[in-house]
Amino acid sequence: MEQQPLLKVEDLSVTFRMYDGALAQKDLSVITDLSLTVYPGEIVAVAGSSGSGKSLLASAVLGLLPGNAVTGGKMYYRGELLTSEKQKALRGKEIALVPQSVSFLDPLMKVGPQADGAKKPLPTKRRKSIFQRLGLPEKTEKLYPFALSGGMARRVLVSTALISDADLMIADEPTPGMTLNQALEALTIFREMANEGKGILLITHDIDLAFAFADRIAVFYAGTTLEIASAKDFQNGPDTLRHPYSKALWQALPQNGFVPLKGFQPYAGHLPQGCLFAPRCPYKKERCERETPSMREMRGGEVRCFYAT
Repeated sequence: MEQQPLLKVEDLSVTFRMYDGALAQKDLSVITDLSLTVYPGEIVAVAGSSGSGKSLLASAVLGLLPGNAVTGGKMYYRGELLTSEKQKALRGKEIALVPQSVSFLDPLMKVGPQADGAKKPLPTKRRKSIFQRLGLPEKTEKLYPFALSGGMARRVLVSTALISDADLMIADEPTPGMTLNQALEALTIFREMANEGKGILLITHDIDLAFAFADRIAVFYAGTTLEIASAKDFQNGPDTLRHPYSKALWQALPQNGFVPLKGFQPYAGHLPQGCLFAPRCPYKKERCERETPSMREMRGGEVRCFYAT
């Protein structure tokens, strides 16, 4: 029997309704036709440049988009449609978020109770253990957020999700501000939780770290998914990858020559017709500038490209 995904996102679109001038209204499309799945027991890392829709995906799953956002497509948790009521019921319980911004910490509450959330009594053994593993001194639990360095605040945010014991973790850029050892320890804990049957959606710019801990990599570009591949495909090199942009990401890593890709990612509101990557693609054909490719299965992964082999 095929395993049911914890999270399934189908053809997600996110549009912001905005006013251009006094009365004119326009819709700004920021995510289009975005799909992915997260199964129990795996880490799915989301890679892509800034503005590709990574953090918006996290907000959409949790129902935290602003009021002027209009969403399309469907999202499911354990096979059930994620309605706004369902999102509210699951948020912070079965689905936990490691937010990107440290402003999510309550400035009027000490760090210890924030990390434990609704768990009683305080302090918990789990919190003490996780604080210790992340290099947070014992006194941290008695501090207010203003007394924390940026790296300490980031580690506290990671600990709040880990302590929650949720089945699905969405970690939005959890490692900036950490030392390499601290980042490795945080991702090791995520890996341990995945090995226990939980699902992890890891949004990160630290692609090298993702290769070492993730099971699959989802490559985002201009608000959509271009490729979903195993982490081993990225470790093995560009010949095992499918999409030209994924190959370019691999080649842009310092250890692989730091080769830049010409051009830039299109901005929301100025998206090209056809394939979103076509203006930068060295292999584009006329069809690429007219038609939008769909995701298709290929060599054990998925790719959005007419001519990928």
